Amino acid sequence: MKSIIKVSDVSVPETMETFNAIMAQPEKMFEMLRIDLQSAAERAVSKLIETELTLFLGRKKYERKSDRCPASKGKSKNYRNGGYRRNYTVKGIGPLQIKVKRDCLGKFKSKLVKRYDRYDKALARDILAMFLSGMSTRNINMFSEQLLGRKISAGEVSNVNKEVSSAIEKWRTRPLTDVRIKYVFMDGVNFNIRVGRKVVKVPMLIVIGVTNDNKRIFLTIQQGDKEKASTWREIFRDMKHVRGLNKDNIQLGIMDGLPGLEKVFSEEFPNAKTQRCTVHVTSNVLTKIPCSLRKEVGDKLTDIFYAPNKKTAIENYETFTEEYRKTIPSAVDCLGRSIKSCLTFFSFPEHEWISLRTTNAIERVNKEFKRRTKPMEILAGENSAYLLLCFVACKMELGWKCAPFGKKSYLPALAEFTQNA
Repeated sequence: MKSIIKVSDVSVPETMETFNAIMAQPEKMFEMLRIDLQSAAERAVSKLIETELTLFLGRKKYERKSDRCPASKGKSKNYRNGGYRRNYTVKGIGPLQIKVKRDCLGKFKSKLVKRYDRYDKALARDILAMFLSGMSTRNINMFSEQLLGRKISAGEVSNVNKEVSSAIEKWRTRPLTDVRIKYVFMDGVNFNIRVGRKVVKVPMLIVIGVTNDNKRIFLTIQQGDKEKASTWREIFRDMKHVRGLNKDNIQLGIMDGLPGLEKVFSEEFPNAKTQRCTVHVTSNVLTKIPCSLRKEVGDKLTDIFYAPNKKTAIENYETFTEEYRKTIPSAVDCLGRSIKSCLTFFSFPEHEWISLRTTNAIERVNKEFKRRTKPMEILAGENSAYLLLCFVACKMELGWKCAPFGKKSYLPALAEFTQNA
């Protein structure tokens, strides 16, 4: 296909020949346009860098001046010293081969294309967006050439991530002095994270708070052993002593059945009560009974946890104990050890009961974290995990503003266990 020329210089037969060639392979025209656009961009950027050098030296090419160049700082005059070609990728245009000029003293540094930059800021934002949307570094490397014009290595993705990591870290460890938290949900979720040359399953501890005006916010996203009560104690102390959370405002902590967690929480927040997740307790009870009784027992547990008031719930529990004490004593004992903490929610406003019975609020968060990280399979370290999870957390917080805590009814989580029985 012929290059672009003036219409007045083209004869009718040549025009028809060019038109027929384009119609035979329309994609070739767009390919030529991209090539022409790349060539024009290369010339424009190279010319601008040359102009930068001219202004830096204070004289044009081959122009002589008796005064010394300001950049030389008293040394001999500074001169042009050729240049070199380097690759630079621009969003919407693709890879460019630009000419970067140099000076003899090595003082010149282009502000247009900085020394270690290999792509423009808009392209860097696209790389970051792909990573935060759940694409693995391997997939970014695979599709980047088609989407962005050049292959992006895993190291380049990491370098782009570093630019926002500091902002993410500030958000993750932000002060909690000005927030008044009344309820706290806590749980942990495991991720496959690369540590050195190994891939290990690492828990991320998640703490969500509910403010006095019924807004949900993330309080903590921290790597740690979720099975150790001592780890949670450090989490609580960090929120209080380092980040300024007022412990006296906390009224209730909602958690699963981790041994020792209730005790640690009560010691760190003495004014607060504890609520055991009724879903976890139900699951523990149902594992201790025959399959033939699970549907029946599941309905009885629902009658306890979804009773209209605490008095009725206690009556239903006593009936349950009398009925099953002889047939499934281990299940009855399991429920008895947790029943007090399971009914704490009755002490709070009725419209919040369905949200306080379970850790469902934080389980939904863990499910979203898993969904967003599933395509990646392995997270490339702790900082990479914080970057991705905090990004998802920020988006979830924006969505929570439209759904105040206690106003949106969650489906009873016990239905999952009774249906499977």
